[in-house]
Amino acid sequence: MKEELIIKKKLKGEDGFKTFSIRIKEETVLRLDELSEETNRSRNELINILLDFAIDHCTVK
Repeated sequence: MKEELIIKKKLKGEDGFKTFSIRIKEETVLRLDELSEETNRSRNELINILLDFAIDHCTVK
């Protein structure tokens, strides 16, 4: 019997992430880039960390 490796195609968004674009101030991008360099984390990773923190700590009045 012949063995074969079956690799399923990965569907976009299957990793639990959704891609979309946003507009942010250039100053914010510079601050993110500085933090990225300092922490050795990607800009994307930092944005996710910061957004999760903000959502968990915000109050709607």
